[in-house]
Amino acid sequence: MYTLKDLADKLGGYVHGDEKVQVNKLATLNTATKGQLSFLSNTKYLADLKTTQASAVLLTEENIPFCPTNAVVLDNPYLAFAKVAGLFDRQPKIVQSIHPSAVIDETAIIDKHVSIGPNVVIGAKVEIAANAVIGANCVISDFSRIGENTQIKPNVTIYHDVKIGQNCIIHANSVIGSDGFGNAKDEKGNWQKIPQIGGVYIGNNVEIGASTTIDRGAIDDTYIADGVKIDNQVQVAHNVCIGENTAIAGSTGIAGSVTIGKNCLLGGQVGVSGHLSICDNVLLGAASNVSKDIDQPGFYTAAFNARPHMEWKRVNARIFRLDKLENRVKMLEKNSKS
Repeated sequence: MYTLKDLADKLGGYVHGDEKVQVNKLATLNTATKGQLSFLSNTKYLADLKTTQASAVLLTEENIPFCPTNAVVLDNPYLAFAKVAGLFDRQPKIVQSIHPSAVIDETAIIDKHVSIGPNVVIGAKVEIAANAVIGANCVISDFSRIGENTQIKPNVTIYHDVKIGQNCIIHANSVIGSDGFGNAKDEKGNWQKIPQIGGVYIGNNVEIGASTTIDRGAIDDTYIADGVKIDNQVQVAHNVCIGENTAIAGSTGIAGSVTIGKNCLLGGQVGVSGHLSICDNVLLGAASNVSKDIDQPGFYTAAFNARPHMEWKRVNARIFRLDKLENRVKMLEKNSKS
């Protein structure tokens, strides 16, 4: 339970209304009731603000006239929401202990201040630093390293030679360091697997969503820089390099040897072809396909919005007639000049 004054002091804002009002839970604007705190960071939800039943709302000064209740006024309500969410987080507290069912190689170096859950398997010469948390059923293979305060959620598999920095979170069922998709055809046309002898390097303060896969490098390491945030079910292929503070939304696929710069944002279901380079500060809209280098910052998108089926069939038919139309135009131009 927090008073609005408590929250304002913690967040660097001020209270519009009654400072003594108490809140004990977060809720959305349209579902909040008495005793609950909500926030407005997108004017798309301004109508919900006008009718909210929340006891208080985190918002900017310009939206005070539309707020029917108390408010904590700040410059960045969304960031404030992120901080407040930590105060109300009900995630179970971590107990530093090693479960008796864990299988740990005798050559592994494990700090005494760690939490290792049931059925964890830790390979040879693995290093796990202080305050790391390894969830149930995880596998950490030989020569890998986990930094301080990093959380590995249940059922994560970390292959050999993976280096993970400090303050990272890797969510359930992710696979780090699986083989890259490398094959060569022999003289008979059969595929010959190319051993992937690189590793994976993950910097500090990185978060990787559930069921995401990050492949190991073919020769050099796949590289994920500090502050990168990767959503659920993302595929990062071998030898990809992702720059600092880039964020990648769910179901995105990044092919091998792609370099992505700093502070980029990739929307959901983006596809990036192999061996391309994307510069810093690029935003890619959802479902965009990138098939050539991007060397200028900005917002890029290349996707068709859903249309009524019959309308799309007509448009699609016209697209396939464009070549014939172009040839006719060229012929007409040629005839007009002769």
